[in-house]
Amino acid sequence: MGSADSKLNFRKAVIQLTTKTQPVEATDDAFWDQFWADTATSVQDVFALVPAAEIRAVREESPSNLATLCYKAVEKLVQGAESGCHSEKEKQVVLNCSRLLTRVLPYIFEDPDWRGFFWSTVPGAGRGGQGEEEDENARPLAESLLLAIADLLFCPDFTVQSHRRNNVDSAEDVHSLDSCEYIWEAGVGFAHSPQPNYIHDMNRMELLKLLLTCFSEAMYLPPSPESGNTNPWVQFFCSTENRHALPLFTSLLNTVCAYDPVGYGIPYNHLLFSDYREPLVEEAAQVLIVTLDHDSATSTTPTVDGTTISTAMDDADPPGPENLFVNYLSRIHREEDFQFILKGIARLLSNPLLQTYLPNSTKKIQFHQELLVLFWKLCDFNKKFLFFVLKSSDVLDILVPILYFLNDARADQSRVGLMHIGVFILLLLSGERNFGVRLNKPYSVRVPMDIPVFTGTHADLLIVVFHKIITSGHQRLQPLFDCLLTIVVNVSPYLKSLSMVTANKLLHLLEAFSTTWFLFSASQNHHLVFFLLEVFNNIIQYQFDGNSNLVYAIIRKRGVFHQLANLPTDPTSIHKALQRRRKTPEPLSRAGSQEGASMEGSRPAAPAEPGTLKTSLVATPGIDKLTEKSQVSEDGTLRSLEPESQTSATEGSPPEEEPSQTWKDQRRLSSTSASGQWNPTSDWILSWKSKLPLQTIMRLLQVLVPQVEKICIDKGLTDESEILRFLQHGTLVGLLPVPHPILIRKYQANSGTAMWFRTYMWGVIYLRNVDPPIWYDTDVKLFEIQRV
Repeated sequence: MGSADSKLNFRKAVIQLTTKTQPVEATDDAFWDQFWADTATSVQDVFALVPAAEIRAVREESPSNLATLCYKAVEKLVQGAESGCHSEKEKQVVLNCSRLLTRVLPYIFEDPDWRGFFWSTVPGAGRGGQGEEEDENARPLAESLLLAIADLLFCPDFTVQSHRRNNVDSAEDVHSLDSCEYIWEAGVGFAHSPQPNYIHDMNRMELLKLLLTCFSEAMYLPPSPESGNTNPWVQFFCSTENRHALPLFTSLLNTVCAYDPVGYGIPYNHLLFSDYREPLVEEAAQVLIVTLDHDSATSTTPTVDGTTISTAMDDADPPGPENLFVNYLSRIHREEDFQFILKGIARLLSNPLLQTYLPNSTKKIQFHQELLVLFWKLCDFNKKFLFFVLKSSDVLDILVPILYFLNDARADQSRVGLMHIGVFILLLLSGERNFGVRLNKPYSVRVPMDIPVFTGTHADLLIVVFHKIITSGHQRLQPLFDCLLTIVVNVSPYLKSLSMVTANKLLHLLEAFSTTWFLFSASQNHHLVFFLLEVFNNIIQYQFDGNSNLVYAIIRKRGVFHQLANLPTDPTSIHKALQRRRKTPEPLSRAGSQEGASMEGSRPAAPAEPGTLKTSLVATPGIDKLTEKSQVSEDGTLRSLEPESQTSATEGSPPEEEPSQTWKDQRRLSSTSASGQWNPTSDWILSWKSKLPLQTIMRLLQVLVPQVEKICIDKGLTDESEILRFLQHGTLVGLLPVPHPILIRKYQANSGTAMWFRTYMWGVIYLRNVDPPIWYDTDVKLFEIQRV
C-alpha cells in the first residue's frame, strides 16, 4: 500500500475517532487496527495527522474512546514484546503504536483528571494471564507499557543484533534471553562492540522517545520544594521489576560515552554521510539524565541481583538508592571504566571548540547541556569518579569546554541555565584541593575565546573568564557572582603564580565592588568584597613566592584598600552614594580595566536572537545554603565548621564570621522603606566594616611600599620589571600576621538545587525536542516558556 494511501486511511481513522460520540468497543478490532495495522507513517506524519485540538476534543467529549485507544496501543506493544516481533508487519505495528502514544501522552498528562489513568488497572489485562476478569494481580497500564518498552529495547532483529548463527534455529526466546549479552555498545562492563545497524538505531530511538514521553509527566506538575516528589514512571522503570535495568543503563551510558561525532577524523565526513547515530545518542543522554533525577539527600535501597556484568559495579555497602540506575552509577569503580566515561564526555564537550582550518569541517553536536547534567550526576552520586577526575590533569579537558561555554553564553538571556550548571560543576570541583593544584598547569591550547590574550596557567584562564562574565555578562547573572568568587576563594591557596593580566583583573573587581554606591545598593553586595579579600589573603599567606605580579598589582592599587579601611558610615555619605546609584544603572564600571585585544579568531559573545524560546528556572539557593564551610587542617584533612543547628541562621552574616549573628540582626540594622526598597543604615555598615579582613594586606603594604618607593627614587625607575624582580626575591617571613586556617566552602546537596536541576533538565529536553515537537503547546506546569 502506498504511503499516500496509508496516510489517508490513518487520517480517516482519526476523524472517525473525533466525531464518534458513542463509545467504540475495545473488541472492535476492525476499527482500532486502522490506527496501526496497515499504515506506514513516520512520527512526523503522526504529529501532523493528529492535531492537538482533536486529541483534546476526544479527551473532553468521548473520554472512553481515548482510554480505549491508549489501552489498545499498549496492548499491541505488550503483544509485540511477547512474540518478539518477527515479521515486518509486527515491527510496523509496534512502531506505529509507539508513535501514536508519543503523540497522545502529553495531552493525558496535562489534564489533572486523567493523571491517574495509566496507574489504574484495566480489566482483563492481568499480570497472571489472559481474560480472568477479577485478577487481583492486574498490572496498571503504565507498568505494562514500561515493561513492554524495556523488552522491545532488547528484541533480536528489531533493536539488537540477533545471535542466531543461521535462520534454521527457532527464534531466540524473548523470555529466556539474557539481555546482558545484547548491550548496545562496548564500554562499562561490556567489551564487545556490535556492528552498527541503522535500522536498529532508528527503532531504539523511537522507543526511547516514547519512554522519555512517559517520564515527562513531571513537566505537568508545578515545581515543589518537596524532594520526595518522585516520578512514578521513573521509579517503576528503574526498579527490580524491570529485568533489563542493568543492561539498559549500561547500553545508554556506553552509547553516549563511546560516540565520536568526528567520524574517523576525515574532515567534512558528516556532509557525506548522515549520522544516524547522533539522534540516538541525544535520546540516550536525555533518558539517562531523567532516570538519574534523584535527590541524593534522600532514600536507601534493596540489594540487587548480581548479573554477568556485576564485576563492573562495586559491591560496597550500603546497598544505595532504590533507583537502580542511580545505584549502578554510584557503584561503578574500575579505573578503565572511569577513563572511558571521562574521555567520552570530554571528547563530546570539546566538540564545539574544535577549530580546524576548514570551517564546518567537523560535525557540531548540540547536546552539551545534557552532557553537563550527566557529568554533574556522575560527580554527585559517585565520589570515586570525582576523585578519579581530579587525580590527573584530565579534569582540565572538562574545565576548558565549560569555561568556553560560560564565556560564550554570558550575554545570552536564553542560556542562563547553561551558565548556572557550568558554575555549579566548577563549584563542586573547587571543593577538592586537587582541583586548585591542577589549575597550575600552563594553558597552551588556544581555543579562540573572546577574552584578553594572556600567557599563564589554567587558573589564569578561569579568573579571566570569570572577570569577563562579571563585567560584561547580562544582569540576570548577578546571583552567580557569589558562586564565581567562592570558586576563586576555594582554589586560591593553591595558585602558584598568577599572570599580570589576571592580577589586574582581580584588582579591577575589587575596585568595582568596593565603590560606595555598589556596597550600599544591596544587602549582600559587601560579601563580594569579603570573598576577594580572602583570595588575596590566601595567596599572600600561602603562595607569596611566585606571585609577585599580584603583590605588585596590590601595591599599585593600594588606594582601594585604604578607601575600604576608611569607608564612610555617616548618613550624609550614605545618602550621596545612593544618589549616585540612581544615576548609574550600569552593573559595574568597565573603566580602569585595560581590556587589551581579544584572542585572534574569536567572536564576541552575542545576545540571544529576538524571539528565541527559553524556559523559566526556579531560583537557586544562596551560597550559604549551597555550600558548607570546612577548615583545612595541617595534614590536609577537612573539618566541618557548620554547627548542625545553626546552618539555617547564617543567611546575612558576612563570610568572615561563624554563623553566630543571625540574619535577623542584619535585617534589624538596615531598614526597608515604605516603597519596599532596601536602605542601608550606619549601624549596618559598621556591623560588617569592622570585620573586613584587611590586616594582612595593610601589613604587606606597610613593609613593601616604602622599599618599592625607595628603589624608584634611588634608581629613577619607571620600569616595572625592576620592581617585579625586587618583589620576586623579597620575603615577608616573620613580618605578616600568623597565617589564618584555609577555609573551603564545599558544595552540599540540598532540595533547592535538586529542584533547580529538575526544572533545568526538563526545560532543556522540552526545547531540544522539536522534530517532532513532543510537548510544544501543551500546558506544562514545571516552568514557563518565554520568548527573549
